[in-house]
Amino acid sequence: MRWGILATGGIAGAFTKDLLAHGHRVVAVGSRSLASARAFAATHGIPAAYGSYEELAADPDIDVIYIATPHNLHAGNAALALQNGKHVLVEKSFTVTQAEARSIVTLGEQRGLAVVEAMWTRFLPHMAYVREVIASGRLGEIRSLHADHTQHLPREDTHRLNNPQLAGGALLDLGIYPVSFAHDILGAPVDVDARATFTRTGVDASVATVLTHANSAVSTSFSSMETRGSNRATVLGTEGRLELADTWYAPTTVSLIDATNTLVETYDRPVSGRGMQFQAAEVERLIHEGVAGSPLMMPEESVAIMGTMDAIRAAIGLEYPGE
Repeated sequence: MRWGILATGGIAGAFTKDLLAHGHRVVAVGSRSLASARAFAATHGIPAAYGSYEELAADPDIDVIYIATPHNLHAGNAALALQNGKHVLVEKSFTVTQAEARSIVTLGEQRGLAVVEAMWTRFLPHMAYVREVIASGRLGEIRSLHADHTQHLPREDTHRLNNPQLAGGALLDLGIYPVSFAHDILGAPVDVDARATFTRTGVDASVATVLTHANSAVSTSFSSMETRGSNRATVLGTEGRLELADTWYAPTTVSLIDATNTLVETYDRPVSGRGMQFQAAEVERLIHEGVAGSPLMMPEESVAIMGTMDAIRAAIGLEYPGE
């Protein structure tokens, strides 16, 4: 598969580095600035550089485009790629709202193209282990899940994270991880509650969530861009628990502990690079096999997750400009 990279920020660089290090082919990069695109191309040895997203999307030599722009641009950028016949891997959060998510998934279905949310955690080997242990019944009935995502991030008012016009804040950048994890393990919630604190620019600085799922299972999370915490996660069942070490959403160690508080086994598989190559490999598999969505991150689940994010925003009173 021939990849195009849409945008040239830090996450685009990390993804491209993992792509190239693991044998994937990157043929072009696009930016709103030709100078930025050329600099990115030179850094990573990419043949073509474009000074607009439209030129990138129109390139006939590209099969799939990775969307790495700020959240508020995801829906428009993904639509541009799909309208030009390109499969898409769209950075999380998938969009800003559920309505945007639905529009992109519908467009992908209409065009017969793969649409995948780049929730890279879903595709990591240690998460496959977590799902296997749960499916085996070794934890008994799952009663709760807790996950934190806390970082000490830039506080300048002009930074994109603090800019409401760019849908900044902790929820879409950080909170999406534990919310997606809860969906993965417990399914969509039947009840949503949340509390938040805000920055002086009006975006959410921290968000705490309590989600109630089927069979009364509860997931909780705390996400903040003001302070770096342990970033651990726990899945608790009637017969044992799984503890995911720092940093739980990246390649890490997972401990299986039984109901007597005895360590049963530890999963600790080394992963080369950052680990973003696993999602790329899955996208390429889908394209080769002519499948629209990955069972690890189905398009409909991305829509459902954005519905939960909408409900969290409603609970904390967060609206973005233009809503």
